[in-house]
Amino acid sequence: MKSISQDQLSNILSLLESGHSTRQIASLTGLSHMTVSRVSKKHFPTLQKPSAGRPSLLSDTTLHRAQRLITTGKASTAVDVTKTLQDTFSQPVSTQTVRRGLKKTGLKAVVKCKRPFLSKRHMKERMDFALSHQYWTVEDWKRVIWLDETKVNIRGSDGKKWVWKTPGEGLSSRLVDGTFKFGGGGLMIWGCMGWDGVGYASKIDVKMDAKLYVSILEDELQRSLRYWGKTTEEVVFQQDNDPKHTSKKAKAWLNDHGFEVMVWPPQSPDLNPIEHLWFHLKRRLAGYEKPPKGILELWERVQREWEAIDESVCQDLISSMPRRVQAVLKAKGGYTKY
Repeated sequence: MKSISQDQLSNILSLLESGHSTRQIASLTGLSHMTVSRVSKKHFPTLQKPSAGRPSLLSDTTLHRAQRLITTGKASTAVDVTKTLQDTFSQPVSTQTVRRGLKKTGLKAVVKCKRPFLSKRHMKERMDFALSHQYWTVEDWKRVIWLDETKVNIRGSDGKKWVWKTPGEGLSSRLVDGTFKFGGGGLMIWGCMGWDGVGYASKIDVKMDAKLYVSILEDELQRSLRYWGKTTEEVVFQQDNDPKHTSKKAKAWLNDHGFEVMVWPPQSPDLNPIEHLWFHLKRRLAGYEKPPKGILELWERVQREWEAIDESVCQDLISSMPRRVQAVLKAKGGYTKY
C-alpha cells in the first residue's frame, strides 16, 4: 500500500466513522479508491458495505405494517396492501414494489384453497367427532364402508385464487376460499370403498333424490358387500349429511337392513378418505391424451379406471384416518391439510 501520512490516515478514519463510503472519501481526499479501501479493511474489518442502487421506497416500519395487514386478514393481495398503505408513501409506489417488499418479509403468494365454509357450530361438531374417535386404530377404521357421489367433467376450470402466506403457516380461514354445496349437472357417479378395495360404481342419469339413493343402496351397496364377503353386522356405514342421505326413506332402509351408521360431522370432506379416492380417479382420467367425445365415452373410461384401482390405494387412504382425526383436534375443529 502506498505510504500515507498520519494526518491522511486520521482523516480517512474520521470520514469512515461518520458513514462516508470509500469512494466518497477517495474523492474528498484525492487518494485512490484502492488506498482508502485498504485502510477501511485494516481498521474497520467488520464495516458493512453500503447496499448498491437506490434506497427502497418501503421502510422497515412500512414492511412490518404490510406484513401485519396480510397476516391479520385485513388484506389478501399486494393490490389491497398498496391501497391501504398509499397514504404513508411520500411518492407513488407500484403494486410490484409492494409485492417485492412482501416477498422480502418471507411471505409468498399461494393459491387460495377451496374448502367448505366452517361456522362455529361446524367446528364444534367436528371436534366432538374427533374426540369420540381419537383412540380408534386402523383396525377400527377397517370396518368402515365409505360412500359418496362426485361429478366428473369432460373439461373444467381450476378457478385459482391467490393469497399471501408466511412460511410454515397452517391452513386458516384467511387461506381458504369457502365453498358451499350446490346441485350440479354433468356426469354424476356414486361409488363406495372399504379396506378390501372399491365396490361397485353407478352412473346417475337423473337428479339424485331419496328414492334413487335407496335404490342404489339396495343394488350397488348390497352387491359390493357380497363381493367383499361382508355382512351388515361386520361393517360401519359412513355417509355425509346430504339431505338424501339423511332422509326418512334412507334412514328407514338402513335401519331395516341392520346397518350401524356413523354420526358424521357437517362440512368435513377432509375427514372422508373417499374424497381423495375421487382425486385419484380424476387424475387417472386426466392422463388420457384426448378428452372423451361425449358422456358415454367418459363413463366407459370411469368404469375402466375405477375397476383398475388397487386395494392398496384404499388401504393407504383408510390408514390415514387416525392422522386426520388428530389434525382436526390440533386445529380445534378448524381446517386441516387434508
